[in-house]
Amino acid sequence: MARKGKKHLEFLKTVDTTKKYELEEGIRLMKDNAYAKFDESVDISVRLGIDPRKADQMVRGTVVLPHGIGKEIKVLVFAKGEKEREAREAGADFVGGEDLVDRIAGGWTGFDKAVATPDVMSMVAKIGKVLGPRGLMPNPKVGTVTFDVGRVVTELKAGKVEFRADKTGIVHVPVGRVSFSLEKISENVDSLLDVLIRAKPPSSKGVYLCSIALASTMGPGIKIDPLHVRSRLI
Repeated sequence: MARKGKKHLEFLKTVDTTKKYELEEGIRLMKDNAYAKFDESVDISVRLGIDPRKADQMVRGTVVLPHGIGKEIKVLVFAKGEKEREAREAGADFVGGEDLVDRIAGGWTGFDKAVATPDVMSMVAKIGKVLGPRGLMPNPKVGTVTFDVGRVVTELKAGKVEFRADKTGIVHVPVGRVSFSLEKISENVDSLLDVLIRAKPPSSKGVYLCSIALASTMGPGIKIDPLHVRSRLI
């Protein structure tokens, strides 16, 4: 088991593990105690009251964070003809067809998101074993298989992120950087939780937002009060 550093242990002393903080209070605590020499990512974990083993209770979707995640997103688009031009004009970093398929088949994955038009998916399927395990396979359920490539590329570059509950019913999503202002992180969190709440499966009963934790890359998890968060969004 890895030993925690002195600064991490000092950070831990400032966090009351028995307390559920209001969102702004938790963000402030995280920002005030960030100690890494790099701009840490800020991530949120939300445990939902669902049974992910049941198909009708799977929670999955996308959200456009108003302030992005503080990272330049490299977008690749599989398309042909007019849609290639549309993708390039929207700011896609890589656009092509068989040439990109061959490059990826050779082991290259130098991009963060992939989009494809429906008419080239048979070609993209050839590299599904490469893209799938890395979470890079275009998928119609999250809007990355579409003819509306210009809009999707623009959204992805602006901060659109995917989310999906894992096998324990927890959703993990990046919501910014430690260097972001408290207001920007708060607004990103609100946007995500609003979408999550609206994505509640009809078959899910009882408490839906079971627990929320906020953490920077190097910092400990800070419990956030789900009731306070929900009251902000009503």
